Amino acid sequence: MKNVDEKFMNLAYLQAQKALLEDEVPVGCVIVKDNQVIARAYNKRESKKSSIAHAEILAIQKACKKLNSWRLIDCTLYVTLEPCPMCAGAIILSRIDRVVIGALDPKGGAIVSNVQLFDQKNFNHHPKVTYGVKNNECSSILTNYFKSKRK
Repeated sequence: MKNVDEKFMNLAYLQAQKALLEDEVPVGCVIVKDNQVIARAYNKRESKKSSIAHAEILAIQKACKKLNSWRLIDCTLYVTLEPCPMCAGAIILSRIDRVVIGALDPKGGAIVSNVQLFDQKNFNHHPKVTYGVKNNECSSILTNYFKSKRK
């Protein structure tokens, strides 16, 4: 599983690099079903002038369209940064089975770092989580982006 996770996280990282080229916060996401990428996206909040244009939301929308269903059963979402509460909620509501995270987000993460939305007992869906896949790369691209913004 580790090699497969790294393979797909590399694809999510390529999406983060695309975001970086467009001066967006470099977060990338891919959604996989049956070992095939069915959706890929990166942050587009600045270009779309939309607070909800996060990589995960955009990828979930594409995956739903591709599968012609709001239920993304048997899918795995790979994302370079731990999802925020909005994205974690969308993951739960779309029934994604598994989430693989690159870097944790101590300020805004809602799966491991802060609220742990996936662990809330009253929700009817609880995705499995793996984190720390390609952590150094996923953390570095964000750190370097924000350092350059502060200059």
